This record gives sequence, structure tokens and C-alpha cells, in this order.
Amino acid sequence: MKNLKYILSIVLLTVSFYIQAQQLKEEAFSLLNLDYQGMQEVKAAYAAQNYDEAAKALLNYYRHRTGIFHPDIDLKNIQISKEEQKWADDALEHTFFVHKGYQPSYNYGKDINWQYWPVQDNELRWQLHRHKWFTPMGKAYRLSGDEKYAKEWAYQYMDWIKKNPLTQVEPEEYELVSAGEVKDNAENVRFAWRPLEVSNRLQDQTLQFLLFVDSPSFTPEFLTEFLVNYHRHALHILNNYSAQGNHLLFEAQRMVYAGAFFPEFKEAASWRESGISILNREIKKQVYPDGGQYELDPHYHLAAINIFCKALRMADVNGFRQEFPAEYVNTVKSMIEFYSNICFPDYSNPCFSDAKLGNRPAEIKNYKEWLNIFPDCEWIRYYATEGREGTPLPNLSHGALTSGFFTFRNGWKQDATVMVVKAGPKGEWHCQPDNGTFELWFNGKNLFPDSGSYVYAGDDEVMKLRNWFRQTCVHNTLTLDEKNLQTTQSVTKLWKPEGNEQILVTENPHYDGLKHRRSVFFVDQTYFVIVDEAVGDAKGTVNLNYHFCEGNVNVDEKNNILTTAFDGPNNVKLQCFAEKKISTREKEGWSSIAYRQRVARTSVSFDIVKESPAPVRYITVIYPVKDTASFPYIKAKYLNKEFDENGVKIEVSVNGKKRQLEYHL
Repeated sequence: MKNLKYILSIVLLTVSFYIQAQQLKEEAFSLLNLDYQGMQEVKAAYAAQNYDEAAKALLNYYRHRTGIFHPDIDLKNIQISKEEQKWADDALEHTFFVHKGYQPSYNYGKDINWQYWPVQDNELRWQLHRHKWFTPMGKAYRLSGDEKYAKEWAYQYMDWIKKNPLTQVEPEEYELVSAGEVKDNAENVRFAWRPLEVSNRLQDQTLQFLLFVDSPSFTPEFLTEFLVNYHRHALHILNNYSAQGNHLLFEAQRMVYAGAFFPEFKEAASWRESGISILNREIKKQVYPDGGQYELDPHYHLAAINIFCKALRMADVNGFRQEFPAEYVNTVKSMIEFYSNICFPDYSNPCFSDAKLGNRPAEIKNYKEWLNIFPDCEWIRYYATEGREGTPLPNLSHGALTSGFFTFRNGWKQDATVMVVKAGPKGEWHCQPDNGTFELWFNGKNLFPDSGSYVYAGDDEVMKLRNWFRQTCVHNTLTLDEKNLQTTQSVTKLWKPEGNEQILVTENPHYDGLKHRRSVFFVDQTYFVIVDEAVGDAKGTVNLNYHFCEGNVNVDEKNNILTTAFDGPNNVKLQCFAEKKISTREKEGWSSIAYRQRVARTSVSFDIVKESPAPVRYITVIYPVKDTASFPYIKAKYLNKEFDENGVKIEVSVNGKKRQLEYHL
């Protein structure tokens, strides 16, 4: 304990020296509009070339500034979680929380090494420069009044500036890193100054400014350093916006924050206008008419909603909501509706593509924030209040035909049965070659979670892990020789979301010489029948892949039957039928709902050798039950003896009760 106190005292002395060594940046005054209301004393001192007094007056102005509001924090009601408190305390010893996928956090040294890269995962290197522990340090300071947090924050802030100078690189070079193609540790600027990370700091430093500005460690000299650095950040984004996608949205929204929170900068209005212009343009480009975002990834869809909403909230509290047209606001609402329709009753989202699993309290918080923007929307109110107020969406099943997300649903409560199918156009970078895949929720449990993504990009070892989870064959869909799809461009042939036999028919080109038609029947809002038809002259082994959640699954290879033996009232029987001989094969199975977290699961492939142009056709019956003693006896067969471009006709028998299922295009 004595040694720890001694080390901490040395660190604090070093911090004090570092703060004292700060130099006033006269450049800061030239960046500001000194005619801005309330800055008369600053202007007078600056005109007299009394820069020390000008800096003191400027700090006094910011400590007493009124009329500028921040929608993300209430300084009279600051709350810090145990996790955030730990991040703040660890940061005092330079153990920085960087990424949830890498815990416990790494220590970056007494003399902070901002280029330390313990695992060659690009995300670990990028996200270090987001400074996620800075805002918790600010909360800890405001709640405790302990100056050690402010001193250390100011030290780390200045240390980062000193050790991460900005040098110019071409915009496309940042993108090379994001594709995992640049691994030169010496090129630190590509990590420290990637526009996405810069924008993250630009946004979060508005909170840190509010939390620390009253601290004695926030000196007039430090203020000038802060403003010069902040201005450099804003200009860097302005000149290096990402070309497209969610990165561009984040950067634009955060430029809105910069221009609204620091209107004293001469360029503040143009920053805000730049961000708003991009958001108004991109919401038309990135969002389909059905409300789906073009990454085709629920996680990034949610991120896009919150980007658009954060800009609206900043506009609301600071009086420029009118700069967003009505169609922008309506599109945001349609995105929320899309998201509500594809989520499960516990507020969790399907982990399609690179999506991570949502957190129920965080999701409810999202709805509450959305309700602030749409206070008259009764269905947003319903989800924001966990069903205590308002009414749910009027539909149960729902189809987003452009985006290719289809939901079969028999209710909104925990005991509902919900299947979400993904079968749409080619998505952006975060989308995976998974057309036809689905997740199935039953009575409080996700029985068929998607594979997820595990990691994003890095060295060869990291990319090997990423690529395993991206394989088409680890999704609930059909493959040829377990190869990844050559084409992801599904076409909806039929969508019938009402009645006792709800139907989806979707067709994807899949491979040269082999297209895949998947027909899904939701029968009596109780069980599912999936008809898969592989059509074309390609030869090889056709694989029908199914992947269960973690838990015990019994595999009857002889009869092509899979039955779960989970604890609790949520089990399922899956049985596969075909006109040709099926080989049932267990294989490696994993699912990932959070970064670098995975669980083993039962994965099975129903294989049929295709030796001629004749189609390969399967029928799969998926029957959820509450009690494993209730698994039904199932039979199924085709009634149309050959593949029919215009429809299908099958017979399914459940406990001896026969039923014909068919459609005609």
C-alpha cells in the first residue's frame, strides 16, 4: 500500500509539473469570434496584447457561459456506474479501458505508449484513441471533487497531443487500414487520426469540457491548448470526411455537435452546416424506402438511427431543428419502425452480419430518447415503457421488401414465436454473404442465433477468425460444397404476412449454375415449414445448414431429426426431408454475440450429392414446443414432382394430421 501511495504521489507530482509547463497558445484567440456575445473582456485584453488576461477572461467566460445546451448530460444529476468508476480509477495508473473484447484492460506504461499494440487487431489500436475513460474520469471528478482525476486527465490530454502529431495522409489510406491491409505500426497517424476516431473525440470532448472546466487543473493555458487542438480536430474531419457509410454519418453528426457546442469558433456555423448537409443527403442515400439502412446489419442500423437522432436532439436544445426537413424526421421514424419489427420481445436484435447483441436497459433507453423526439407516437411509447403505456405496432408479421428483412410474429410478449429472415440486396462492408439465413425466437429463447462476427480486421490471425464467422455455411442457409455465396442479391417472389399460412418466397442467385429458392410457411402461427430448392446445372454437394443455440441437441442422423434438450419451456424439433438420399453431418459450430466472445453450439449440415442438372429439393419442418414430451411425429413430401418456377405444393403431416401447403406465383 505504501509503495502504491508513493507511486501515485510521483505521478501526481509529474502531472503538476506537466500542467505548470503548459504554454499559452496565442493562436487560440485568432480562431475565435471575439465579437461573440459575452466575450467583451476577452477581446479587450487581446487587443491590448495582454494574452494572460485574455486567457483568464476566456476561461471565466466558459465557466459562466449560458445559452448553450448539451442533450447528453445533466450536470445536476451526474451518474457513474461501477464499471465507469473502475475505468476512471484504472486510468490514474494508465490502465486504459479501450475495448470490451480485451479485458482486463492493458496498462500503457508510466510514460504512456500511445502506439502500444498488444494484439494485432486494428480495433484495439483505433479505439485506444477514442479515450473512452476520459468522460468517466470527468464524472468521477464531479461526483467526488477529488482533483486527482482532473490533474491526470489534463496530463493525459496533453501527453496525447505531444505524442500524436498530425501529419497529412491521403484519405484512401485510412480506408486501407480499415480493410486490414496496412499493418505498419510506425504509421501511427493512420490510427490516431483516422477521421472516425477524430470525430469520436470531437463529440466526447464536449462532455469532458463541461465536466472539467471548473477544475483548478483546467488552467487558462490549458484552455488555449484545448481550443487549438479541438479546432484542429474539426478541420481534419472537414477535409477528410469518409467516403460513405456509417463512418461518414458519425463524422457529420459530430461536426454538428462541434458547431453547436462551440459557436464561438469563427467556422462554427460552417461546421454545423457541413454536418447537417451531409446528414440530409445521406439519409436519402443510405436508407431504403422501407426504413432499412444499407449496411443490412441490425447493429449498424441502430447506430444510424442514433446518429440521426443525436443530431436532431442537439438541434432541438439549441434552436435549429428547422434545418432538418420534415422528410428527414419521417425517415428516422421509419428506421425506428423497421428496427422494432425485427427485434425480439426481450428487445434483443438478430445478430445478422457484423451485429452485436443489444442490451435490454440500453435498448429501452434508446426508445425513451426516441420518445423525446416523437412524443405523440404511441408505439414508441409502448416499447419505451415496456408495455405499460401506449400500444404496440398494429402489425404482427412484417416485411421490408427492399431491405430484405421479413418477420413472422404471433405476438409482442415474451411467450411469442418470432422468426426473422434476411434475404435482400448486396449490402455494404459489414454485411455478410448470408442470404436466406434466419433467427427463431420461441417463448423467451433465441433457438437459432446467427453466427455473428467475432472480430473485425487486423493481422492474418485476426482475419482468419473474422473470415470463419463470415462463411455462408455457418449461417442458417443453403450452400454448394460449403463455399461462400458468389452473389447476394435476393429477389422477393411472394410475401403473404396474414392468415393461417403466412408465406415468404425469396430467390438468390447464389453461384454460377445454381440458384436457391427458399419458401417459408408460418403455419397456424405455431410452426414453420421451409422449402429449399437448389436449381441449376452445377454439380457438387448441396449443404442445408442449421445452427442451434448453446445447449444439448440430440442428432438422429438416420432419420434426419434434431431435437433440443434445453432446460426451460423452449425447445424445438427440426426434421429434414428430401427426394434424394441425405447425409446428416455434425460440424464445428460457434456463435458470437459480442466482440471476441463466442460459444460452442450444435451445427448440422444435411448434404445431398448433386450429380446432374436435376434440382435438389428439401423440406424442413421446425416445430417449437414448451415440453420435450410434446415433440410431434412429422412427415413431409412434395406433391409437385418436379421443380416449378411458378410455385410449390407439398404435404406435411403432424401427428397424423395432413395438411397441404402451396403457392402460385
